[in-house]
This record gives sequence, C-alpha cells and structure tokens, in this order.
Amino acid sequence: MSLSDLRTLGRTGVRISPLVLGAMNFGARGNTSHDEAIALIHRALDAGINTIDTADTYSRGESETIVGRALAGRRDRVILASKFHNAVDDDPSHRGNSRRWIVRAVEDSLRRLGTDHLDLYQVHRPESVTAVDETVGALDDLVRAGKIRYYGTSVFSPAELIEVQWAADRRRLRRSVSEQVPYSLLVRGIERETLPIARKYGLGVLTYGPLAAGWLSGDYRLGGAQPASRRAELIPGRFDIGAPANAGKLAAADALARLAEEAGLSLIELAVGFVAAHPDVSGIIIGPRTGEHLDAYLRAAEVELTPEILDRIDEIVPPGTYFHERDTGKIPGALADPALRRTPVAAGRAG
Repeated sequence: MSLSDLRTLGRTGVRISPLVLGAMNFGARGNTSHDEAIALIHRALDAGINTIDTADTYSRGESETIVGRALAGRRDRVILASKFHNAVDDDPSHRGNSRRWIVRAVEDSLRRLGTDHLDLYQVHRPESVTAVDETVGALDDLVRAGKIRYYGTSVFSPAELIEVQWAADRRRLRRSVSEQVPYSLLVRGIERETLPIARKYGLGVLTYGPLAAGWLSGDYRLGGAQPASRRAELIPGRFDIGAPANAGKLAAADALARLAEEAGLSLIELAVGFVAAHPDVSGIIIGPRTGEHLDAYLRAAEVELTPEILDRIDEIVPPGTYFHERDTGKIPGALADPALRRTPVAAGRAG
C-alpha cells in the first residue's frame, strides 16, 4: 500500500487516500491545543492524505471547528466527511436521525467547518424510533440542495444497510454510498456479512479502529503490566487484562505481536497492513493525537503483507471473529434494553 495509490469510494468514482485522517482526537477529548491539531492536519495533507473524517459530536463541535480552521485555503483539495446523530449538547432534541434535526445539524456543521458543502455526510448510528424513509428522504433533499454530495452510514447492521438501500429504491431516491465500521486484526466480524453486502450494493467501506482501541499498540502482552488507557474509565472492564472475558483477546494480541516481530514489522504496521489488504476496504480512518502517532501510521501505509503472513493471521484470529459485542461499535438495542426482551406484567399480577 502507498498513500499515492488512491482508492475509489464504492461506486461514486471519488478517489480517496488509503489512510483517512480521523478528527475524533482533536479538541477537549484529545489534543486540546488547536494550533497543534491544525499543524498535524497540515502534515497529514502534505504527506498525501486527501480525506478527513469528523463528526458534530466530537468534543461537541470543537473538532469540526479545528478542521475548518485547518482547511482554510485548502478546502477544494480535500474530501471532507462529517456525521450526525449523537448528542452535541445537553438538549435532548439536538440529536437523532429525524428530518428536523438533520436539516439543523448540517447547517451547524457547515458553519463550524467554514464550507458550503460536505463531500460525505454520514448517519453516525441507526435509530429505531425514526423511520428510515424519513432519514433517507432528508439526506436526498440535502444532496439536491447542494449541501452534501453523498451520504453514508456508520455501524449499521447488515439488515439495516439493506433497509437503507431498499428505502431509497422504493422512493426513487439516491442511495447511501458508504458504511463506516470498526475493523482490525482483533475485530473481524464484518467479514461475515457487512463486507459482502457492501460489495453487492457497491458501498464504499471506511474502517476505523485499526489498533482495536489500543489492544494492538504493542502494550498488551501476556505476563505484562496493565497498560494505561484513557478509554478504560469510559468502558469498565473492556481493557482489564486480568479479566477472564479478555483472556482470549490478550492471547491473540500477544501472538500477533510475536508474529510482527518475526516478520520484522511493528505491530502497527502489521495491523494497518492487514486492513489495507482487504479489497473491499476503501479507506482506513486513523486517529493520531501527536506527530509521532501520525508518523507511525504513515510508515505503516507503505507495508504490504505477504500471503504467508495473512495466512498466519487467520490461524491466530480466524476470519469473522470478534471477542466482545462492544467491539462491533455498538450493542444492539434489542440486547441492551431489557424492556425489548420482556413482556410487561399486567397490573395486579405477580409471580
């Protein structure tokens, strides 16, 4: 893989760099220095990355503001993507997938980003309380109005991906063109259905989390100390190397680290090279907070794994594997909400 080897985003004809700069770590939840973040964005663009992915919820709009400042004078040379759905403030009406919120959200994102259009606008998560037809209809209208060029989805189930396609076809509207989803050496569930569906419907696939939320940083080793993790406080137990539920994941991370050493690669190079090797992946979203992080990803972009190494990876983590439901990017409502699994007891009845 090389940054100069541009890939097509699905069937749009849009050519994007194989590495996509993710802006989640710019602002209050990551690098709080705007000047440092802007310098990092400029370094990424100068290195050949031509696509940036952000979202209105990242640091409650601060990430978009930083990206907008960084793109002053460079906007026309960048494929710019953002997302809506998650909370942007404490007002419960300022979120979701309704037409009312989408129309407001896109205007706010455009203002923060300092642009008159987005190249790709993505539904950050599905939402059961809003009809898919409403969401698709609103996004089609934004394309017609010139506010966005294309729309896509993020962390949709295989059934939800198909539902979006069918809703657009049924109403003779523009289809979704892409799906954003976690994918790594340790999170391979999308190989079962999501990637085949993307191929069938011509969807571009933007993957994130190539380092599996830090599990592939090289710090998670058998017999090693518990690595520090900023995410550990947000998701208790997910990064605890002593937890029985994480034993298989830790063993796989250690085996992959040893494979990388045998191949003369860093674990980051092995991880990025693995994702890049899949023919259905359009771009790999990276989220560096520092220049050192960015340099490591840029080096990894030059790695091409041999069939022998890919076979060894399949032996360690078989195709289609994921270790925890949370690793898929979301826990489905039907699993997370007990009310969706239990028939209410009638008044006056007990036992």
